[in-house]
Parts: sequence; C-alpha cells; structure tokens
Amino acid sequence: MTEILPLIRAVLATTPDRWITMAQSIPAPLMHRLPAAGEWSALECLQHLVDAEQSVFPVRVICFLEGRDFPAFDPDSEGTKVEGAADALALANEFGRLRQQSLALLTKLAPADLPRKARHQELGPVTLEQLLHEWAAHDLMHTVQAERALMQPFIEGCGPWRPFFADHAAKA
Repeated sequence: MTEILPLIRAVLATTPDRWITMAQSIPAPLMHRLPAAGEWSALECLQHLVDAEQSVFPVRVICFLEGRDFPAFDPDSEGTKVEGAADALALANEFGRLRQQSLALLTKLAPADLPRKARHQELGPVTLEQLLHEWAAHDLMHTVQAERALMQPFIEGCGPWRPFFADHAAKA
C-alpha cells in the first residue's frame, strides 16, 4: 500500500453515509439498545464518532502540521453522554457535516507529510501516517461495534441458528 492517503480518504468518506442510512432506517429503540452491560449502543458509537470528529482526529492532524504534541482523549471522561431522546439522524447528519470538514483538511496532506512526528501523551512518539491509519481503523471498528450491538436481539431470537453467531454475541 504505497498510496495510503487515497485509501484512508476513501474509508473516511464512506462512514457518514453508512451512519445516515442506519439512522434513517433503524428504529430508535434498537439504536438505543445496549447489547450488554458495559458495552455501547449503536447510538453511543455514533456519538463517540462525532466527539472524535470534533475533538480528536482533525485537531491532531493540525497539531502534526504545526509541529505540536497533543494529549490523549478518554471517551469515558471527555466524551458526550447520549441523552435518552437523542435523535440518531440529527447526530448522523452532524457527523457527516464534520467529516466533510475533515476530508477537506486531508486534501491538504501530501505523502511528504506522513513521516511528521508528534508526541502523544500516553503513547509517546507517533507519526502522522500512524494517526491516519488509526483514524480509518477507528471509524471501521466503531461502525462494526454498532452493527454488533444492533445484531443482539436477532441473535437472541434465531433459535437453533444461535451457535453460528457465537463470535458476535454480546458478552453478558
């Protein structure tokens, strides 16, 4: 994978549309449903992506470009808590708006920027390329996590097929 920037941009560009489709199609009770104690609902995954889009990834890219270090981000203490009547579609649309800004920022990057270094408060020295890889993986991970949360009531109700989903069932 020599041309990593186009691949990362492609992955990051797909995520908002996936979330908008889910938010338009999936009933709110399912979006809010916790898969198991201590695990995030689909809506909480979306809120976390919005938080990361506001306060983490684009901010860190700018830090790299300005030669500054950056702090860690703890979603449990710094993230936004989902309120009971949160509107998934409004949140997905906000995520899409923020992501467009981030994609515009990424168009300013060139392969020569990828080796830039900064210090992460917990991880130590990191490169911009590593951060961009993490951003794409983070998007995909939390989208899969949300889809896994959405799967749980269907796994519970599938009777004799349930063993086929053993790797995807919530750990209760």
